[in-house]
Amino acid sequence: MPIFASRRCFLAVAMAMVIGSASSFVHAKDDPALVWHDVQEWGIEGKGWNDTEKFFDRLPERANGKVPKPVWNLSRHSAGMLVRFKTNATSIWVDHVVTGDVTPSPNLTPIAKNGLDLYATDADGNWKWLSVTRPTKKETKVAIISGLAEGERSYQIYLPLYNGTESLKIGIPEGASFTPIAPRQEKPLLFYGTSITHGASASRPGMPHPAILGRRLNLPVINLGFSGNGRMEKEVGDFLIELDPAVYIIDCLPNMMGGQVAERAAPLVRQIRAARPDTPIVLVEDRTYANAPFLPASQKRHAESRKAFRDAYETLKKEGVTKLWYIEGEKLLGEDREDTVDSSHPSDLGFWRQANAFEPVLKEALGR
Repeated sequence: MPIFASRRCFLAVAMAMVIGSASSFVHAKDDPALVWHDVQEWGIEGKGWNDTEKFFDRLPERANGKVPKPVWNLSRHSAGMLVRFKTNATSIWVDHVVTGDVTPSPNLTPIAKNGLDLYATDADGNWKWLSVTRPTKKETKVAIISGLAEGERSYQIYLPLYNGTESLKIGIPEGASFTPIAPRQEKPLLFYGTSITHGASASRPGMPHPAILGRRLNLPVINLGFSGNGRMEKEVGDFLIELDPAVYIIDCLPNMMGGQVAERAAPLVRQIRAARPDTPIVLVEDRTYANAPFLPASQKRHAESRKAFRDAYETLKKEGVTKLWYIEGEKLLGEDREDTVDSSHPSDLGFWRQANAFEPVLKEALGR
């Protein structure tokens, strides 16, 4: 069942975690006495389903064998997930184990692929970046931040974009307060897309546009970006419609040619609309390749896929499909072409610009 379709009671867990138990204390040789808190005890944001094979998977176990195999494999990555808590500790430790190897990727930083990304609230309650981990092996046990100013504040940690998470525990020095913050129950923003949605090539897990927009709009986010495999298959749609988000964002064109778009775009929207008659749907064109002005083949690809997408959008509107929005690809990145790492995947600047393009449309779709 979808996680946000039902409410869970977290109060008992939260109360128990504030103090911790004697069995939670770890006395490492060179480390302070720490109380360790397993995030699985109070929950993670960014999961759409409870019935996953592993706790940090993005699709339910029953999707295995139904969605394309690459989609299933990529769904084991913890992209978009985060955990929240409150503490007055002056240092915060993490014990984080990933499922896959931590070898470098051509267009991903080790931090984005494998690391954790820590944010804290400032005096006005706004989320501000604080620190990251820099994994060199599958298990990272380290102080993610130390020397913090005194005072209790809220924190959130984003999980790796392109690796799975096996376990995550948060360590707080003995005597400090700790309160878990349960996953929010508001309807989330649901992003379905490609490697760009997945997070390539942000420098760290909190910088893809879905994460940025989650902070700006103060809403949970479910990231169903599947690198190279966002292709609007009906089988993936069967799982999308199980969820009841605040808005669906469909952003698959970077993985699709014009013929596939013409074949699949309108049926996917109809599939969603049949199951979710009132949920806003935002259709997003592919970003323009940064070097497209020099490459006729890239220009042709953009023209064909966008025409097919626009035709599908116009057809759906004529059929009476409502609450449908459209974002043009030329608006996603800057005219200076300085905001990708490889012409295709945005840098942090590119993701910031994409968030700027998405934000007013999402606000309108959400009625804000």
